[in-house]
Amino acid sequence: MTRNQHGDYIWYELLTRDPKAAKRFYDPVAGWTIEAEASNPMDYRMIDTGDGMVGGTMTLTKDMIDQGARPTWLGYIGVDDVDDTVAKIEAKGGKALMPANDIPDVGRIALVADPQGNPFYVMRGSVADHVSTSFAPDKKGHAAWNELVTSDLDAAKSFYPDVFGWTLGDVMPMGEAGDYQFVHHSGQRIGAMMKASSGASTGWGFAFNNDDIDGAVDRIRTGGGTVRNGPMEVPDGQRVVQASDPEGVPFMLVGK
Repeated sequence: MTRNQHGDYIWYELLTRDPKAAKRFYDPVAGWTIEAEASNPMDYRMIDTGDGMVGGTMTLTKDMIDQGARPTWLGYIGVDDVDDTVAKIEAKGGKALMPANDIPDVGRIALVADPQGNPFYVMRGSVADHVSTSFAPDKKGHAAWNELVTSDLDAAKSFYPDVFGWTLGDVMPMGEAGDYQFVHHSGQRIGAMMKASSGASTGWGFAFNNDDIDGAVDRIRTGGGTVRNGPMEVPDGQRVVQASDPEGVPFMLVGK
């Protein structure tokens, strides 16, 4: 493969009010090294796993906050043509939150939302032969799981496969919580979708590989974060912890 396929997850981005505080928290918790200082006017800081980049942190400006932006994790989905994909998303009831634009030496991107309002980026990188390993379930610190909690699971099961070529895999019944619908792409399981319970937040969430889940739990609490659930064992034998960082942004860690 000379580049990522249409529909691959290729990047992860933390929107934060305080990038230095984010570094103090995530470096020990996730095993990353976030740039101490930005090398660009946008105050964008790269997240290094020690085995490749997984994403970056974007500092929220007052203007962004005034327009409704809040701290959150966002994923980038690689596409063959950004403009065509945005048009297809809008035709299916989604919305362009930030129109397609070119970033020099990076690529063309757009911030969009699915028909239920869940935001994500679509991107076409500028380097023809680059293959992102941001999503790599076998690499420490890299993303291992992409999970959508949505107000309309049936709509999501139609929208995402049609736009990105994903396929629906097995379903794991979860009682009153409904079905946990596994999703596959590029020959591997990339995540799952589920219907939000009454009053629950919706959106995409991401799990990052970690080889010391118990230690990470201690570091989450010491760093001012909150452990919301777990560690718990999941059917494939791994353990997952659901947490929030000091700004209240949800994230997950997964490991053996």
